[in-house]
Amino acid sequence: MAKIDDQSIKTIMMLAADAVQKANSGHPGMPMGDATMAYVLWNKFYRRNPKNPEWANRDRFVLSAGHGSLLLYSLLHLTGHDISMDDIKNFRQLGSKTPGHPEYCLPCGIETTTGPLGQGFATGVGMAMAEKYLAHIFNKPGHKIVDYNIYAILSDGDMMEGISSEAASLAGHLGPWKIIYLYYFGRRHNGQPSTGIFKLSHISWPS
Repeated sequence: MAKIDDQSIKTIMMLAADAVQKANSGHPGMPMGDATMAYVLWNKFYRRNPKNPEWANRDRFVLSAGHGSLLLYSLLHLTGHDISMDDIKNFRQLGSKTPGHPEYCLPCGIETTTGPLGQGFATGVGMAMAEKYLAHIFNKPGHKIVDYNIYAILSDGDMMEGISSEAASLAGHLGPWKIIYLYYFGRRHNGQPSTGIFKLSHISWPS
């Protein structure tokens, strides 16, 4: 790993830890644990344009594990979106751009509101369904007008929710779609082991 990559990942971790400490509230573990995975995704795969956040053919990123919002805020700040260091310092403050769970702000680079576990999982499935439909309508041979991916980061808690199971079943039945989910396996949820909570193989989810 190049030095700049290592420094960037450590910066994400420290921004998360410091902002939670300042607010005396929040979830530092998930942003710190997922920093490497998210950095590689954003740096190598996730297509977007911070100067034109409403670019129609951008990839979509959903932080379904919304309690780890500082992961998203740190990535947006470091990649030139409209999230400043002052915004990160104001984490969880009334009226700030950086509440405890992400809230829809397309000019900031936030694609959707998340917080209730499983909501982002289902939202991502809906986004993928929309991409497939729009591609069917507008794409012609040799002309891909609509062509983007949907990425999401999930937590154990997301995978325990019924809404995730239902959305995954829909995706497995109607797909394949251009959807890629990354799973943060924290091993414990609300103090209990979270092994074996939900498997996707039985519903034809592509793996």
